[in-house]
Amino acid sequence: MAETEAALRTLAHNVRAARTRAGLSLDELSRRAQVSKGALVGLEKAQGNPNFATLVRLADTLGLSVSALMEGPTEGHVRIVTADALAPLWTGTQGSEARLMLTTSGPAPVEVWRWKLEPGEEYPSHPHQAGVVETVSVTSGRMTLIIDGTEHHVEAGQTATFDGDTLHTYRGSGTETCHLVMTVHLPPAPGSTT
Repeated sequence: MAETEAALRTLAHNVRAARTRAGLSLDELSRRAQVSKGALVGLEKAQGNPNFATLVRLADTLGLSVSALMEGPTEGHVRIVTADALAPLWTGTQGSEARLMLTTSGPAPVEVWRWKLEPGEEYPSHPHQAGVVETVSVTSGRMTLIIDGTEHHVEAGQTATFDGDTLHTYRGSGTETCHLVMTVHLPPAPGSTT
């Protein structure tokens, strides 16, 4: 419980700081991110429980990664993160889950995710900002990746990559749990040099 409260306080601080840096009012951020002003006010007061889709919309609107909204200050040059130490940012009704493991630093950060998809369960994702590229590597089981309505089957040992600025859905397929590692390559921040 204390860890959840601390994470919510960090998220509140990071959202407020990013909104202020961007020169956005609560009304303007609400409009751009399509998140209610009441939810934003609660979030900046470290109240409520924002869902994964809300975090993605806020991060995209603010030009940040989801983990940049969630992480406190970095400690040292090497970070080692175990999946058990991180709460899932999405859980499905059948036991599927997505955990944001870490985000690399630099002008074009990369998010590293660990996903588990149960057969038949899916996560529909809204399009990300232009320039986002996603890569999924299936380590066991199989999944169906749906891009703009077209199904692509990805088996254990296979990797798929696609532009994330279109409708996409991840679905567990086959008879066993699908485990995959996803990377989300974010475009360089405005004004950065690569």
